[in-house]
Amino acid sequence: MSTTTDKAEFERIDAFGVGEPNPYGAYFTGESYLNVLTPQGYAPGVVNVTFEPGCRNFWHIHHASKGGGQLLLCTAGEGWYQEWGKPAQRLVPGTVVCIPPEVKHWHGAAADSWFSHLSVEVSGENSSTEWLEPVSDEEYAAL
Repeated sequence: MSTTTDKAEFERIDAFGVGEPNPYGAYFTGESYLNVLTPQGYAPGVVNVTFEPGCRNFWHIHHASKGGGQLLLCTAGEGWYQEWGKPAQRLVPGTVVCIPPEVKHWHGAAADSWFSHLSVEVSGENSSTEWLEPVSDEEYAAL
C-alpha cells in the first residue's frame, strides 16, 4: 500500500498529480488540492482530489432530479468514506465508491496518510452539490 505523511514523497507516487490548492477549500477541514484531468465542458468531468493527512470534506449531498451522483476511484494513500448513519469505510488504492444522488456523505484522508482519488461527476439533470456541516473532530477521531 502507498501511504506516507511526507508531501514530496506522496507527489512522487500520486500518478495523476497533486495539482493546485482546492478552490472549494472552504468546504474542507485541512488542506486539499485539485488537478482537473478533463477539458472544461467535457462530461463527465474527472478531477484528481488530494487530501493532506487528516483532511476531509464536509458532509455533502449531490442532488439530481434524474441520474447524477459521484464515483470515487482511489489511487494513492489511505482515506475514509462515510454515508450518514452508516459506519465509515476505509479507502485504499483500487477502491471504487459509487455514490448515488441524494446520499449525505463525506470523504477524506486517514489521519496518518496523504490520500488521492479521482472524482467523477455522474451526469444528471438539475445537478448540484449541497455542502453541509463539517465532520467534527470527535466524529473523525472515532474512526
